[in-house]
Amino acid sequence: GKNCYRYYSRAMDHAVERRVHMEQELRGAWERGELRLAYQPIFRMRDRRLVGVEVLLRWQHPTLGTIPPSVFIEVAEQSGLIEVIGPKVLRAACMEASQWPRGAAGDELFVSVNVSPRQLRGGELPALVAQCLHESGLPSSRLHLELTETAVIGDEMLAAQLLDKLHRTGVKVWLDDFGTGFSGLSHLRQVPVDGVKIDKSFVADMQRDPDDLALTTAIIAMAHALGITVVAEGIEQEAQFELLAQRGCDLGQGYWLSHPVTATEVVRMIDSGL
Repeated sequence: GKNCYRYYSRAMDHAVERRVHMEQELRGAWERGELRLAYQPIFRMRDRRLVGVEVLLRWQHPTLGTIPPSVFIEVAEQSGLIEVIGPKVLRAACMEASQWPRGAAGDELFVSVNVSPRQLRGGELPALVAQCLHESGLPSSRLHLELTETAVIGDEMLAAQLLDKLHRTGVKVWLDDFGTGFSGLSHLRQVPVDGVKIDKSFVADMQRDPDDLALTTAIIAMAHALGITVVAEGIEQEAQFELLAQRGCDLGQGYWLSHPVTATEVVRMIDSGL
């Protein structure tokens, strides 16, 4: 072209070929039973009691082995397959959670499901949520939906309308990876959310970086002033847990508290009174 040039590498072809192959394999992965749900336990900070789980998707390919979510979720998003897989994950999670027993104190765990920006912008999410709740019999109060900040950036008015429809179904909405977007703090006023999940990058560095600790403290204080629940992600050390608990963080999750578990292990945790 005019006044421009491009470098070419055979590796570019390999990357495209791998992506196309992965997309083809992903199309039938659910039906073949290769995709499965895992659950990341979420604990109340003040007493370390299990109160909920975040649904995670795992892909065990027969020849490629375990494929990281960071790889195949991106492919699903770019190809539009997330609009097929997402509803199946939501429906399966609701059906599974509806079978779980009550905890020792009579509490029922909530199940938190990630929703992609494409699912939200399609406008059909509220109807899908209502249908999944009806089919499974799961009380709406036990279903939380997680959206990233990018899902609501750009058209806050439309996002607010969609979230209002979701709230009418009785579910709660959380903003995931909170704090990574420059306009994130303003969303707490403009978009009706019930909770925010502090991004794990802040939690990881809060012991070494005074700025991250200050930002985390400010997010907790501001969210509480607005009546919003705060969840900390990526807690991997006791010191991180203690810092967050001292600052009034409501809920936490991470490997120090528990690794992701199967549905059977969730039931075992409930029965053990955690």
